[in-house]
Amino acid sequence: MARMSVLTRDEAQNRAQLLDVHRYTVELDLTTGDETFDSRTLIRFSARTDADTFVEIKPAELRSVTLDGQPLDAATLDGNRLPLKNLAAGEHELRVDASMRYSRTGEGMHRFTDPTDGETYVYTQLFLDDVQRVFAAFDQPDLKAVFELGVTAPQHWTVLANGVTEHTGGGVWRAAPTPLISTYLVAVAAGPWHSVRTEHRGLPFGIHCRRSLAPYLDADADELLDITRACFDRYHEKFEEPYPFDSYDQAFVPEFNAGAMENPGLVTFRDEFVYRSAVTDTERQTRAMVVAHEMAHMWFGDLVTLTWWDDIWLNESFAEYMGYQTLTEATRFTDTWTDFGVTRKPWGYDADQRPSTHPVAPENVQDTASALLNFDGISYAKGASALRQLVAWLGEKDFLAGINTHFRRHRFGNARLADFLDSLASATERDVHAWADAWLRTTGVDTLTASVDSRPGQWTLALDRTGERPHRVTVGVYDRDLHDGRSLLLRERYETDVPQDTAPEPHTGTRPALVVPNDLDLTYAKIRLDDTSLETVLRGLSGIPDTLTRAVVWNTLRDMVRDGELAPADHLATAAAHLPEETDLALVQGVLAFASVHIAGRYLTPDQRPAALATLTELCRDLIRRTEDGDHPGLRLIAVRHRIDTAAHPDAIAAWLAEGIVPGGPELDPELRWRVLARLAVLGATDEAAIAAELERDPSATGREGAARCRAALPDEDAKARAWDAMFGSDDRADLSNYLFTATAQGFWQPEQADLVRPYVSRYFKDAVAVAARRGPAIAEAAGRWAFPAHAVDAETLKLGEKCLRKADPIPALRRKLVDQLDDLGRALRVQQA
Repeated sequence: MARMSVLTRDEAQNRAQLLDVHRYTVELDLTTGDETFDSRTLIRFSARTDADTFVEIKPAELRSVTLDGQPLDAATLDGNRLPLKNLAAGEHELRVDASMRYSRTGEGMHRFTDPTDGETYVYTQLFLDDVQRVFAAFDQPDLKAVFELGVTAPQHWTVLANGVTEHTGGGVWRAAPTPLISTYLVAVAAGPWHSVRTEHRGLPFGIHCRRSLAPYLDADADELLDITRACFDRYHEKFEEPYPFDSYDQAFVPEFNAGAMENPGLVTFRDEFVYRSAVTDTERQTRAMVVAHEMAHMWFGDLVTLTWWDDIWLNESFAEYMGYQTLTEATRFTDTWTDFGVTRKPWGYDADQRPSTHPVAPENVQDTASALLNFDGISYAKGASALRQLVAWLGEKDFLAGINTHFRRHRFGNARLADFLDSLASATERDVHAWADAWLRTTGVDTLTASVDSRPGQWTLALDRTGERPHRVTVGVYDRDLHDGRSLLLRERYETDVPQDTAPEPHTGTRPALVVPNDLDLTYAKIRLDDTSLETVLRGLSGIPDTLTRAVVWNTLRDMVRDGELAPADHLATAAAHLPEETDLALVQGVLAFASVHIAGRYLTPDQRPAALATLTELCRDLIRRTEDGDHPGLRLIAVRHRIDTAAHPDAIAAWLAEGIVPGGPELDPELRWRVLARLAVLGATDEAAIAAELERDPSATGREGAARCRAALPDEDAKARAWDAMFGSDDRADLSNYLFTATAQGFWQPEQADLVRPYVSRYFKDAVAVAARRGPAIAEAAGRWAFPAHAVDAETLKLGEKCLRKADPIPALRRKLVDQLDDLGRALRVQQA
C-alpha cells in the first residue's frame, strides 16, 4: 500500500481559516461487486479568499471531478489529495465520481461475508481520517457540515445511517439530513440486519446484528435496551442540552477494530458483545459500560467536537469517566469503579511509564498519523482518572455546571482545552487552569509512599510524594477483627491533601494493622504501603471488606512486581492464598490474567514457568471446588477458563472436550470448546483433523477464528510456516482479514514452543515492517500487538527490536507498538534478573 499524505495541524488550520463547508450530498452504490462500490459526492462550500486548497479521496478509480460545473483533471490526484487550484472567494460546488475499494481491515467501508449463512454486510469506520476511503471530503474535525446520504443496496438489505433511513424503492435508501457533524462521524451500515426496535421519549431506538446472531441478540435485547434507556435518562438529568440527533441505533458489526464507535445516531459495536457463549456478570457490565461510554460521546465529541486531535481527551477521557459513573448511578452495576481500578487503570499506569508516554492533553500533535497513536491508556484510563480526581477536588455540582456551560457555548461546534477550562472556571472559584497544568500537561505516574509513626496512644501517617501533582486522597484505616483473625475492620476513613501545607496531625489510638492511601481510588498514583501494612495485606488481603480497597491493594502489588520490589513468586503465593476467598469477579479475573500472562509468561524464567503453571492450576482447582454448589457461575466460569489456559498436561481438559462438559458444569459451549482445543494444540495433543471437525461443528466467524488460532498453535514446523505466510505473505488476494490475522497471531507464539519458533523471532522485525507498510495502520496495530514475540524475554530480542527501530523505518502505528513492546520486554528482563 502506498503511503498517503497525512494531514498536518498547520494545513488543517489554514484550510479551516479558508473554507466554510455547508453540505455534503453523498450517493453510494453497494451493488457493483465484491471488490468496489461507487461513490458520488457533491460538496457545497465557500471560500473566504482567493486561494489554493485540496480535498481528500483514496479511490480505486477517480472517474470525474467538476468544480462549479467545470471539469478538473483527475490525473492531478496526488496520493489521497486532489488539488483545487485558483479557488475564488465565494460559493462553490465540487462533484466527485469515483469507484472505492471495500476494506478487509476495518478501515473505511468494511465488507464481511458471514460463513454461517453466506450473507454479506458492510459498514463504515471513518475515524480518524478514513472518510476519504468512502467519499471525497475535507477531512478534518473542525470543518463540520450537514450530510445527506443516499445508498443503493441489494433488495433484501436494510440500510442504517446517522439519521432515520427510508427505503424509497428499488433498493434505494435515503437518510434524513444530519445536523452539523464532523466528517469522521458519518456512518453507514448495510446488510440483512436482524433488528429489535422500540421507542423512548419520542425517539426511535434500535439494536441490530447479523442474522446468524439473531437468537443471541434477542436473548439479551431487554437487558441492552433497559441499559440504553437508563443511561439516556440519566444523561438528561445531568446535561441541560437534550440529545441532539433524531434516533439512536446500536449496530453490532463484524470484524470491528475498536470496542465501539460513537457515530451520532448510529453507534457501531464489535459484535463479540452479542454473546454466543456463557459470560460472567463482569463481562455484561463491561458491555453496559461501553453502551454508556458511547452514549456520553453524543454530547462529548459529537455535539461539541475537538478542533484538532491534540484534544482527543475531551472525547475519550470524558466518555470513559461518564460511562463508569453513569452506569454506577443508573443501573444494577454499582461496582463499576472496581472493574475500572483493576482493568483500566493498570492500562494507564503501564502506558504512562513507557518512553511513548504523553500528556493527557498534549500540546503538539503535528499530524493525523501522530494523533492516531494517542488513543491509548493515557487518553482513556489516565484521563478518566484525572477527571475523577477533578470531581473529588471541585465537587460534582460545579463540575456539571461547567460542563453544561461548555455544551451551551459550543453546541454543534468545535472547542479546545482552553475553551473547556474557561467553561469550568465560570462555575468555580478554584484555579482550574493550574489544575490542568499539573494534571493534563504533564507525564508520568506519581508515587505516594506511606510511613506510619507509632507512639503510645497515637499514630501519625506521612505521605511522601514522588512527582509533581496535587492529590486529594481518602485514607482507609483498618484493624484486625479480634473475633475472626482473617478479617479486617474499617476503623475510619479520612481525606487529606498531598502535599500537605503543614506537618501531619497525629491520630488517637493504637497503630492500625493496615493503612491504605487512596482507599477509594479517587486519584491516579502508584501506592506504596508502610511495612506493617504490606505484611498485613500479604497475609490478610482477602479480609479487607471493600472491593475497591482490595483493587487498590492488588494494583499496589502488581506495581511492586513490575518495579522489581516484590518477587513474582510472592505475588503468585498471595494470589493462591487469597483468590479462593475472593467474591468480586473483576478482581479474580484481573489478578488471574496478570498472574498467567505476565508473571508465568514473562516475569519468571522459562525453567520457573512449570511451577508457576502448577500453582495457577491448583488455584483454579480450588476455585472450581469452591463453586460446586452452583451459586457462583461467573466465578466458576473464570476458574474453568484459566484452568484450561494453564494446563500443563492434556488429559483432564481433553476429557472435558470429549464429554462436552466440565464435571459439575458448565457444559462446553463454543467458546470453551475452542479454548480447550487451542490449549491442546499448544500441548501437541490434537491435530488438523480435530480442528477441521470442530470447524464443521461451528462454521461461524468465531469458529473460523478459533480454527486459525488452533492451527497456528500446532507444534509443527509446517503449521508454523503456513501460519507465518498467512500473516506476512505478500499476495494481496490471500490477505487475512483483521480478525483472522489477529487470531493467527494469537496462536503462533507459545512459551512452550520457544525452540520451535526461535527462527521466526528475527524474521518478525523484517516481515512486520513490510506488512505494516503494505496494509496500513490497522494491520500494523495487530502485527505490533499480537504478532510480537512477547514470550522471547532475552537480550537478543531486545537488540533485534532496537535495530529495527533505528534502521527499518516502520510506519508510525507499528513504530509506536514496537517501542512499547520493547520497553515491556526490557522491564520483564529486569524483573527476571532482580
